[in-house]
Amino acid sequence: MFGPSRRVARRTARRTTRRQMAMHDAMYDEPEPQYQAPPPPAAPAEPDYTEELRKLASLRDQGIINDEEFEAKKKSILGI
Repeated sequence: MFGPSRRVARRTARRTTRRQMAMHDAMYDEPEPQYQAPPPPAAPAEPDYTEELRKLASLRDQGIINDEEFEAKKKSILGI
């Protein structure tokens, strides 16, 4: 007597469980957030040695600095 009704009850329970799982998955399956990689850091600007040397030459020509100071600063700017 338990055979057919028991099978029906099991089948119904399985179907209900599957439906509930499908509803749960549909409600809580959110797509993972898409993260973008940060942009690469900007390359450091190349120092404009020529402009600095022109300014130093101008200061030397005006007599504000002497030749020795000009040469020392030029070497430090150029890394010599």
